[in-house]
Amino acid sequence: MNVHVLAAVSAYDLTPGRLWSLIAMVPGLAGVVAGVLALRRGRGAVVALAGGLAAVVVGGWVVAAAKGGPGTGYGIVGGYVALVIGAAALVLGGLSMARTRRFAGSRP
Repeated sequence: MNVHVLAAVSAYDLTPGRLWSLIAMVPGLAGVVAGVLALRRGRGAVVALAGGLAAVVVGGWVVAAAKGGPGTGYGIVGGYVALVIGAAALVLGGLSMARTRRFAGSRP
């Protein structure tokens, strides 16, 4: 007789999955900030790309490793948020790189 017991996880419990999704969001947010600043100043696109890549990789790992849906404590919602934030940082960094290279070629 197999009995499956599901442990209730409070919304306020910091489980390992939730912790990893928070860890994934930090470089993603730094990448978004660096990407916005890079678009304004022309420097810092590499930081945005690196932060975005780190957020996408760790966020994707959290989503892939999650064994349950939202509210189970596996951090799947935070993993998806990290994926979105990381993708935004990658886009901003890529736009900044393209803009910098385009204008660098037109300078005398």
